[in-house]
Amino acid sequence: MTSLTSLTSSTSVGLYLLLVCLIAAERLAELATARRHTAWSLARGGREYGRGHYPAMVALHTALLAGCVAEPWLAGRPFVPLLGWPALAVVVAAQGLRWWCVAALGPRWNTRVLVIPGLPLVERGPYRVLRHPNYAAVVAEGAALPLVHSAWVTALGFTVLNLVLLRVRIGCEDAALTDGERLRAPASVPSAGAPS
Repeated sequence: MTSLTSLTSSTSVGLYLLLVCLIAAERLAELATARRHTAWSLARGGREYGRGHYPAMVALHTALLAGCVAEPWLAGRPFVPLLGWPALAVVVAAQGLRWWCVAALGPRWNTRVLVIPGLPLVERGPYRVLRHPNYAAVVAEGAALPLVHSAWVTALGFTVLNLVLLRVRIGCEDAALTDGERLRAPASVPSAGAPS
């Protein structure tokens, strides 16, 4: 019985490691997509905002994946079906939402904040309902991925730090979008007889 429990635990950790590796591969695909989209945006006069917080965002997301691997192994966190299966469903749903955002934004989607003056806001797909749906996916995945294998310290740590970072990121993105709107708006034309 002990060897069966050990095998089951070993198998669950192995499957979880595979899941984390798949998420890491998905992140690499995102970065490749973002690189292509950055070139597309810059070629059209795109302007980057918030360059200073980008390294912190990359470091936090890398730490999430590292914590997902390290905590179950180092702390002996078990797979708890009542927690793990719903958390896995949230992770899968978050991936669906993320790639729906990518599809809705097309070449304007990016991991960086890039605004092309003159282009209107996207109001299709999940952007019909939420202003920042990709960040909803990030929050959900960041909490759920560690909990698939009971890595609650990683889930809590990422969630708290991510909320702080998202406050900066969303503020930056909103300011960039406002600036983009201002650049797109036609200049006011003085009326006849008004001082110029």
